Amino acid sequence: METNKPEITVLMPAYNAARYIAEAIESVLRQTFQNFELLIVNDGSTDATVNVIQSFNDPRIVLINRNNGGVAKALNTGLEYARADYIARFDADDICHPKRLELQYDFMISNPEYHILGSAADYMDMRGNYVFNYQPPGHSDDQLQQLDYMHCPFIHSTVFYKKASIVNAGVYNPDALGFEDHLLWRRILKKGKVFNFSQSLINVRLNPESVTIDEKWCPREFRQIKYTALQKMCISEEQGNELYRIAHEQYRPEVKEGAYYALLAKKFLWNNHQPIKARENLKEVLQVNRFDWKSYGLFVLSFLPASILLKLYNTVK
Repeated sequence: METNKPEITVLMPAYNAARYIAEAIESVLRQTFQNFELLIVNDGSTDATVNVIQSFNDPRIVLINRNNGGVAKALNTGLEYARADYIARFDADDICHPKRLELQYDFMISNPEYHILGSAADYMDMRGNYVFNYQPPGHSDDQLQQLDYMHCPFIHSTVFYKKASIVNAGVYNPDALGFEDHLLWRRILKKGKVFNFSQSLINVRLNPESVTIDEKWCPREFRQIKYTALQKMCISEEQGNELYRIAHEQYRPEVKEGAYYALLAKKFLWNNHQPIKARENLKEVLQVNRFDWKSYGLFVLSFLPASILLKLYNTVK
């Protein structure tokens, strides 16, 4: 039997995260639950990510270096090395609330029939400023089991799961670029109970380097492949290659920057009514793409009273 085995593996993939990863690591080390390992899979970073990680002197931090292959392959590598039976997913640019591990671990131990736990999250911009609170599309097992295939039941970096459940489901599929987690949940959902905490357990950072900020900035072909795969709960290698081709063409820095500011603008308009901030971000979008007619429309809508905007939002939703 392995001695000093951690109860939880906090699994963190990292790619060129030098700007944010120190704050992410510190938030894990400050957890009220302390019997964990922080397993960081460096996915071929070319910046100072490794130097920042190595600046921490804590034996619970385990660094695995691998060639760049994407988040799904990095997570699968992490699952191979993880020593704990429970995995807490976490991203290198997010921040854990201090009791996150304690709350999720205690729930899982008290309710062993559950396979996956998630939570609500507070979203922030790249500078760490609060933007909005996101509640998942369901909290109880009954609610989550009734979701259709188009709705992702969990925020990926909030999830806490049994390692065995993920391994038995076939781990993350690298062909499902940008929705490898959603496809995995689809395969697991009917096999055991799941749950989302209504309280926020992490702060999720939105930043222009994020690959999957808003799929509406992707071409229709991407969405067709994604939702067909989710409906069928499988994706072919050929479809995966097509997604990578689209990503190579579309995920340029200016596209990701535009998607970032567009998302902030919508959240300040619909979820956290601050029309001035919405307009500031829409101006940034139009700097990137002055022919983005949706941004002009949102700019006009930002002058409407909050009550009318909320009614419009609920109608469209």
